[in-house]
Amino acid sequence: MKTLKYSRQRESIKACLMGRKDHPTADALYTSIREQFPNISLGTVYRNLNLLVELGEIRKLSCGDGTDHFDYDTSPHYHYVCKKCGKILDLDMEISGSLEAAARECQKGTVEEHTVFFYGTCCNCLQEESH
Repeated sequence: MKTLKYSRQRESIKACLMGRKDHPTADALYTSIREQFPNISLGTVYRNLNLLVELGEIRKLSCGDGTDHFDYDTSPHYHYVCKKCGKILDLDMEISGSLEAAARECQKGTVEEHTVFFYGTCCNCLQEESH
């Protein structure tokens, strides 16, 4: 494994992401990071996010809206995506071992992990619709 030189900008990106539960895009993180590092470029944010994904320190989520979102929580968990407002929420539910077992029966190779997104309309959007 290669050794990385310490980077205040990278650490700031990680700290910013760690403090968020909204699964932000690179652009949203860039906006937040600019308060501390006014001269940081969007390219630097993208490069560091991709490096952190490669190192396994964060997760990249591609859930069908055309943009990548980032998650500091790398533990196995499911996500809920609101089709109306685009919010991505962590679901507090157990990971299904039976889903991986079923996939193993259909696949001649190995199954090491899985990613699941549930899609619907969040409770906030449903409340707005009813008013």
